[in-house]
Amino acid sequence: MIKVLLQKITTILSDRLMQLGLLAVIGAILAGGFVYLTEPLPLQVLRNSLFDQYQRWQPRQYKPQPVKIIDVDDASLARMGQWPWPRTRIAELIERLQRAQVAAIGFDVIFAELDRTAPKAMLNLWNLPPAARNTINSLPDHDAVMAEALGKGRAIVGFSLDQDGAGSKLPSRSFSVVTLGESPLPFLHGFSSAVTSLPDFEMKASGNGALTFVPDADGVVRRVPLFLKLHDQVLPTLVSEVLRVAQGASNYIIKTSQVEKTGIETVGIGKLKIPTTPKGELWVHYTPAVADRYIPAWKIFSGEVPAESVKGSIVLVGTSAQGLMDLRLNARGEVMPGVEAHAQVLEQILGATYLERPIWAGSIEALVIVVGGLLLGILTLVTGAIASAGLAALMVVGMSVGAWFAFSRHGLLLDPLTPSLCLIAIFILASVIHHLSTEQKQRWIKQAFARYVSPNLVSYLVQHPDDLELGGHRRQCSFIFTDLAGFTSLMEKIDPAEAVAMLNAYLDEMIAIAFRHQGTLDRIVGDAVAIMFSAPVTQADHQQRAYDCALDMHAFASKYAAELNAKGIPFGQTRIGIHSGEVIVGNFGGSTIFDYRALGDTVNTASRLESVNKHLGTKVCISEATLAGCSQADVRPVGRLVLKGKTQPLMVYQPCMTALSSQAPVAEYVQAYSMLQGNAEDALFAFEVLATNYPEDPLVRLHLDRLKAGQAGELIVMAEK
Repeated sequence: MIKVLLQKITTILSDRLMQLGLLAVIGAILAGGFVYLTEPLPLQVLRNSLFDQYQRWQPRQYKPQPVKIIDVDDASLARMGQWPWPRTRIAELIERLQRAQVAAIGFDVIFAELDRTAPKAMLNLWNLPPAARNTINSLPDHDAVMAEALGKGRAIVGFSLDQDGAGSKLPSRSFSVVTLGESPLPFLHGFSSAVTSLPDFEMKASGNGALTFVPDADGVVRRVPLFLKLHDQVLPTLVSEVLRVAQGASNYIIKTSQVEKTGIETVGIGKLKIPTTPKGELWVHYTPAVADRYIPAWKIFSGEVPAESVKGSIVLVGTSAQGLMDLRLNARGEVMPGVEAHAQVLEQILGATYLERPIWAGSIEALVIVVGGLLLGILTLVTGAIASAGLAALMVVGMSVGAWFAFSRHGLLLDPLTPSLCLIAIFILASVIHHLSTEQKQRWIKQAFARYVSPNLVSYLVQHPDDLELGGHRRQCSFIFTDLAGFTSLMEKIDPAEAVAMLNAYLDEMIAIAFRHQGTLDRIVGDAVAIMFSAPVTQADHQQRAYDCALDMHAFASKYAAELNAKGIPFGQTRIGIHSGEVIVGNFGGSTIFDYRALGDTVNTASRLESVNKHLGTKVCISEATLAGCSQADVRPVGRLVLKGKTQPLMVYQPCMTALSSQAPVAEYVQAYSMLQGNAEDALFAFEVLATNYPEDPLVRLHLDRLKAGQAGELIVMAEK
């Protein structure tokens, strides 16, 4: 049988078209290997999305470790005053924890400036007699009190690193780094400036660690570094320093691979030997949110936390307070305080439950692309689609099952997606060539090719690599801006912790809706969310996606607010603005750490459309530019708006799906609206009739008030943002 198959292969490959097909398959394998090795951002996004899905399916099970977060939460701020607290209060916190015999105290806070709450700091603002000034000068200096507390041991302060900035002072060091192998410097994330804590704090503290994360392009924190680079200096992060201080160690051991230029393998801290990525990072295997991980800071001061509950533990002092904005996205798609990423990595290290992408993973995946692609390509050229499709499916399913098994049983991150995409592309290419050879007609070739091309985003990425070029360039995109009305006042009426929990649940679902529509999270600002479509991956239907996404967001937000309002909680309504146009998209900030952003007037206009809802009485406003790309959109006109600061009018619509039952029927409203350009008296009469029948319709009331004020036509000039 094998002999017959070999003879068949020899006969078929003697055909010139088949010979060209074999060369094309080899070329496709080389192209796939090149894309795999260069790892363009869209490929990283797909791979990270798969790894994130693994964590959603099987998160790490929380097992208590001697790691606690002392949380400066909203309840603590409500009880003890706004942040920053006086340094004497921080010193008291340190001393209480030291008396409880914790193993180490790590601050996820930078104390870069003098204490402005100290009496001495206010002397220049007060006109006091000399005797009073002398009395104040004799009082203990707040910063000195805190420095003294730090000097009693086991405390670690922090610093941040950046690509820009004037600060170039190196953070103080109380450790040494021993390197086994070549220097780790070429592999570490590099920075050019630092913002450090006060010199006295650095000198007195037992350790000094970097608080800087290096999130992926989508803003998700998937890995936490153990070391970073400032100029030519290797600097530990907060995680490394608390482990060193907790064990009483004085140095680090960084082992690089014996294979040239493959990076860091392990980091030794005291008795711990920690496997890392080539860049000295740890993949974070997140658990679901666990309340036991946190201790509100106010409970430490009130003495409600028994010393035994934290004795021997590593404690991290950080904040979950919404107003302090230390919020991050994790791989499970959840919003979390930044300090929790440090804590979860420490739990993994102490529990020896690592999540790894082994150094040999790339070699195995590349081998699958080359060997599997060659085998599949030849089989497809020889036998056609039926047999080769079975082989392709077997390969893809086998890789997917194997990768899941490796993750679920051994904590290994293997990528079946990239080899699968390459095999699918090779399968499609070879299949098309096979039909070219057998049918000899271009229409059959196109039909066969279309039959094999999968109409989803993954196939698009494989077939259109030229569309994936990154860097600052012009692109047509759509944007959604949302804002939650009245949340600040809500924070003042109910328990802040409860309000934050409600906001986190709200943001989680709003972001999840955007992800389901394949939108890109541009930013989270307090309770506001900005979503971008058609970047980094081009989406031909970005306007329709934005429209559909906005309707789903509105439906959820309205239902969520109604449920809370029914419970007596005055949770506000969500305002949404949608606009499309040309922007500059790309990576801004540098090549090592960057922020993928869109810049242009389109972004500002989308934001203005969100805010204009509060003046119009609407919940959702969509521009004519977005509506032009929507094949299915049931809307009614608002008017030609001249937004604050603009000179050109913009036609704006309200989706009818957002209208309440008490609002005017679309046909009656549109008929009345069409009269605005005609006789003002006819228009006034039409809107008066509508206002009588539908007094709660905001657009009817808007135009009626305008007509009564002598403002005819559909042009509306906005005096406010």
